[in-house]
Amino acid sequence: MDPFHDRVAVVTGGGSGIGAAMARAFAARGAHVVLADLDEEAMAGVESELAGRGARVLCVRTDVSKRAEVEALADTTVSRFGGVHVVCNNAGIATFGEIAKAPHEDWEFTMGVNFWGVVHGVEAFAPRIVAQGQGGHVVNTASMAGLVGMRWLGIYCASKFAVVGLSEALHRELEPHGVGVSVLCPMIVATRINENSVRMRPMHLRPKEPLPALPPAGSLQGATVTAESVAARVVRAIEGKRLYVLTHPEQREILRRRAARLEQGFEDWD
Repeated sequence: MDPFHDRVAVVTGGGSGIGAAMARAFAARGAHVVLADLDEEAMAGVESELAGRGARVLCVRTDVSKRAEVEALADTTVSRFGGVHVVCNNAGIATFGEIAKAPHEDWEFTMGVNFWGVVHGVEAFAPRIVAQGQGGHVVNTASMAGLVGMRWLGIYCASKFAVVGLSEALHRELEPHGVGVSVLCPMIVATRINENSVRMRPMHLRPKEPLPALPPAGSLQGATVTAESVAARVVRAIEGKRLYVLTHPEQREILRRRAARLEQGFEDWD
């Protein structure tokens, strides 16, 4: 069975960036798409675009950090379309700065969106997908910063490492039910995440000084890829039931170096 045709795909953070690109990719394969986002204007733009191509689209304003709103998203999805088959827990925000100088509110806000948003998506949708008995797939958006710790991205790394661990465990739990799990770990993608991360914060959590476009030089390295190319990899991962979705050739060497450092951790004990 085609994992997309006439099936229902939910994408949080679907109003822009990687989320919007995934929604377009799923709709192109014949899926019915549910967009969840705080930015209703952005969602409406994606909805209009997809509907103009013949897709059935539903927009639901959702704050993924609030469990009740994600449960309502699941209820609305099932009420409208009768089921759900692909869920992309993609909504996320970027947080830059040194750990030792970070206000506690940055921890709470970042974990609320990046980690608890994924937890709430899993809680609301995974039991429904399993109960349907029709297969399906869960995609959780993490980051390369969820595989390798990076300076100036400590809070963000903590949230994304948590998503990777959750996804690895969920993969093992849902595989016997015929439900796939993927964790998306991109490096630099051409999106407006930096701008949106500030704009969508509550006013009292917005930085008093303008943030740089990116963290200091050396914090992030590698080529910039398009959101569409990332979405295409997600589609292939769902089709192949692949756990890890990586996006940049540069990741190979970075991950090799990390594996070598882990290996060195045994040397003093041998």
